[in-house]
Amino acid sequence: MSEQSFQIFVVEDDDWYRKLLVHTLSLNPDHSVKAFADGESMLKELKNKPQLVTLDFRLPDYSGSELFDKIKSVDPEIEVIIISEQQDIETAINLLKKGAYDYLTKTDDIRDRLIHVLNKLGKNKKLEAKVESLQQEVEKKYEFQSNIIGQSAGIKKVFRLIEKAITTNITVMITGETGTGKEVVAKSIHYNGKQKSKPFVPVNMSAIPKDLVESELFGHEKGSFTGATGKHIGKFEQAQGGTLFLDEIGEMDISLQAKLLRALQEKEITRVGGSSPIKVDCRVIVATHRNLQKEVKEGNFREDLYYRLFGLPIELPPLRERDKDVIILAKHFAEAFAKENDQEIKSFTKDTLQKLMNYSFPGNIRELKSIVELAMVMADGNEISPDDITFAQKDVLADVLTEEMSMKEYQMRIIHLYLKKYSEDIKMVADKLDIGQSTIYRLLKEEKESSQ
Repeated sequence: MSEQSFQIFVVEDDDWYRKLLVHTLSLNPDHSVKAFADGESMLKELKNKPQLVTLDFRLPDYSGSELFDKIKSVDPEIEVIIISEQQDIETAINLLKKGAYDYLTKTDDIRDRLIHVLNKLGKNKKLEAKVESLQQEVEKKYEFQSNIIGQSAGIKKVFRLIEKAITTNITVMITGETGTGKEVVAKSIHYNGKQKSKPFVPVNMSAIPKDLVESELFGHEKGSFTGATGKHIGKFEQAQGGTLFLDEIGEMDISLQAKLLRALQEKEITRVGGSSPIKVDCRVIVATHRNLQKEVKEGNFREDLYYRLFGLPIELPPLRERDKDVIILAKHFAEAFAKENDQEIKSFTKDTLQKLMNYSFPGNIRELKSIVELAMVMADGNEISPDDITFAQKDVLADVLTEEMSMKEYQMRIIHLYLKKYSEDIKMVADKLDIGQSTIYRLLKEEKESSQ
């Protein structure tokens, strides 16, 4: 029997009708069909876990209802189609309520109807299998100790806090500079916790216009405002049973913070234009690059909401404070890029790694990833040289200042940087640096003479 076949058990005491059903179901080469004349013999084979049982409602040893209950007690995932000689609406409704997939009567068109039901069931099962496969891929992707790369003391502390977060439903507040991986941490908590089979719903508060935030979070009823042409289910409802991730929570307008606080405290929301409260049950994780304590003091963030959200704080260190994690991450991104693009892995020279270590990475991990991917494209051979590493122009000065040079060398490096930036316009450079043009000419002349 093929592992990929769709296993079907046919339970029918009428010999002729049993052969008809088996023939009809076997027309599909993906079906593996086994027939039984009574319920007892079928129950002994349930250990083989068929995906479907077609069940005659009237058997010599069991009623359809009794056998249905026994099948579901063995494995609730087995689908059951009841087949009866007469249409009994009350019986059909009761069995469908109990979980029967369908109820068919033995009429002349039974073959066509059975094939139609099987096609629908097959599509549903394939979709379920695909969803389960994707879910397993997502869970594997967010195994945090392999997904969050690094060995520095700061990142090991983050690991310890994630381990604490996944054992409870406590609200988590993730803080850190832009690009430090706040959403990755939020997903790691969700997909390693009790809610992993339920939705993870991210909301970037900074990306939603102020007048749409309430509708996005809580939903709205049809006609509640101009443009509300239908009912909209908000993020709180979408995250039911799972995790609601409110990214950049510090950007939320203070006029809406009271409604968020009430939703969190009461665990219920009311759609815009609605009157009936809706119970919601989801874990909340928030993230921000702002100092919320400072925002509270300045009157931009409600103090009561701050303490309601504080929960378990996880602060992500900036990349510049993670020491040799820069090298570990750079090699990881290079290997990932090579694999995705079917390329040979390129190594970093010692000078290249030193250049990366000397840089401040204002864009953090996100910036490092972009720099490494560009270097993989630019490098001609099997090694990535310092010349293949390109930093954003606005951060070149910060990079320069990490090197040990004399004051005069720093001075000349800055002058050359500005000359390049402003197309060798000495007057413009003099204005920007607030020094005389003659000073620039003199320094350039001295540099030329000293190099001869």
